[in-house]
Formats: sequence, C-alpha cells, structure tokens
Amino acid sequence: MDGSDALTISVVGDLANIDRVSWDALANPSDAPYDPFLSWDFLQALEESGCASAEQGWQPAHLVARDPRGALVGAMPLYAKDHSYGEYVFDHAWADALHRAGGRYYPKLQCAVPFTPVPGRRIFAREPSVELALAQGALGLAQRADASSVHATFASEALCARLKPLGYLTRIGVQYHWFNRSYATFADFLADLSSQKRKTIRRERARACEGVIVRRLRGPEITERDWDFFFRCYMDTGSRKWGSPYLNREFFALLGNRMADQCVLFIADIDGRPVASALNLIGGEALYGRYWGRVAEIPFLHFELCYYQAIELAIELGLARVEAGAQGDHKLARGYVATPTYSAHWIGHPGLRDAIAHYLRAETPAVVEEVEALAEATPFKKG
Repeated sequence: MDGSDALTISVVGDLANIDRVSWDALANPSDAPYDPFLSWDFLQALEESGCASAEQGWQPAHLVARDPRGALVGAMPLYAKDHSYGEYVFDHAWADALHRAGGRYYPKLQCAVPFTPVPGRRIFAREPSVELALAQGALGLAQRADASSVHATFASEALCARLKPLGYLTRIGVQYHWFNRSYATFADFLADLSSQKRKTIRRERARACEGVIVRRLRGPEITERDWDFFFRCYMDTGSRKWGSPYLNREFFALLGNRMADQCVLFIADIDGRPVASALNLIGGEALYGRYWGRVAEIPFLHFELCYYQAIELAIELGLARVEAGAQGDHKLARGYVATPTYSAHWIGHPGLRDAIAHYLRAETPAVVEEVEALAEATPFKKG
C-alpha cells in the first residue's frame, strides 16, 4: 500500500461488530509474540461483561482501517473516557490544571487495554501508512467529538517515536519485570543472586509454605468453584486498593470459558481450604501476573504466589520474562528489574500542551535516572 488515500477509517462502537479472526490476525500476527490482552476474546469479554462500557466510563470507539475491497488492514483499540481510572498512567493533575483554567479535560480518547498496565502493541497495522492513518484518525475523532486529548498508554518506545511528528508527547514510567537468563530451574535463578538475597528468598518461601499447599491450575483444571474463590479474593483486594473493583464475575467467567489455556491460577490451601489465590495469563514470551487476594494473613504468601511461583512457571515454560503488574519496588529484592514503560499523549489545548511538555522535560530525565539507579539495587551478584 503506497498511502492512506485508498483507506476507509471508521469508528466501531462494539468489538462484537468486528470479525474475530480478522482482528486477531492484526492484533497478534504470526511473526510477533502472542499478547493475550490484545486478543478479541479478552477485549470483547471486557465489553460483553459491561466492564468496558459507556456506563463505566469506557465507551468503546475502536478505529478500523479497510482497504478498497473492504478487508480489515488496521485497527486501534480506542475508548472515549469521562474519567482517568483504570489506566495506571496518571494524568489527574493534567485534568485538574485544565479545569482550573476554565477548560474541560473529559471526554478524552484512550488507546489501551482497559484495567491492564501491560506494555504491548497499540496500533495494529502491517503498513506504516496504515498506522499513520489510524493515529491521525484518532486525532480527527478527538476534534469531532470535542475530546481534549488522545492517549496511547503502555505503548512501545518505537511507536511513541513514530507518533512524535503528529504532536504526541512521550512519557516514561517504571515497572518491574523478571528476566529469564536461560535458567533451567529456580535453583539456577537463586544461584545468580548474592548470598544474602538467596538466603532471604529461601527463608521467605519456607515461611510462606508452612502448613500451606500451593495448587497450580490451568485451563480445564480451573473449576467454577476455583473461579468463585479467586473472585472473592479479587474483590477483597480491589475494595481495599481502589474502593470499587473494576472487573465483575461475568468477565472472569468469559475469560475462563474463552481463554482457559492462557489462564493459570495459583491457589494456596491450608488443611484443604483455600486461603489465597493469584491469576496469571500466559503470552508468547511472557507470563503476566494480574490479580491476587487472600482471606487470611500469612507472612510472605503474597511473594510466594505472585513472584516465586510465577518465576518457577516461566522457567518451566521457557518464557523470557515475568511481568507482575504496575508499581512495587519491593519486587527488586525478589529478582525483578526496573524497566521503563512508554506512553504517547496528544493534547489539543495549546496552553495545556505547552505546560505538559515543560513538565515532561523535567520528569523524563528524573525517571531515566531512577531506572538507572534501581538497576544498581538488584539482588544479583556483582561483577
């Protein structure tokens, strides 16, 4: 394709109206690592369950590009939002600044996987001209819908660079990922650590597993009863952390039905009764830790279910890394490494755009310096 003039860019308000096979062929092409969160099944489950809906402030407004024959050649998962919750790249201060200046920040357009701070592909297109047309289409939609801004969060660094000529500003954040250095066993990973950290992890695992049996369940091994218990844990954690959990039981039912092979549930039992659980999704090259919760307070059990069990599974499956969610510098002591994340932001209001650009010029080097400093705080052997 030589340009975007032959394309038709349109807005689709419901993923159910986009062919599943066509979407997945773009979102997870055969030459790229499989990302479960970009799949039609995952995103449509969010919509069908009502979690990503206009009522929840996540109005689907997906952009699609079609060639003259009507074939889908590009897509951009996009949502019109009237708040900034469930994103994990915080722009509340930007919204407040525009409000104080007499402007209106909402609605805004969000290119993201709702409630999922996992870096990945954000504009699906094989041809650069199609990617550019979709990115420009998002700006046009924002202007027509009187939206203040367009945000592509947890995008790749490369995409952010390609969006800069369109006026998108790049913002850097920090997550903590575990990287597999060709380990054959968990013991190999421990051998890479300093003696003190190695002993600490062994001690934590021993304390966490006193009287505890951890079950690893995948696919059809996960029963409705297991999902019910996990959801109870999720609601407890979500209520304490966010006040109102983002996901409902129907979403997890759809996830278990449609993506069973990608789901792994760790459940900790004491005397045959479950006391804690953690959900992971398996990707093409990564294990993604998503949610955890417990009904009893047990020292170090959080680390065991969310970090150490995940590392063991990633090693067994030959996966390159574990991504255990947003924030948490306590992960450093458990072998996770500070890793930069990237987001792209187009701001329509000239004054706010200038102010944010000025802010990012100060924030960016500080974040880069933080990542570099955290790299020195890893528990691995020096030299």
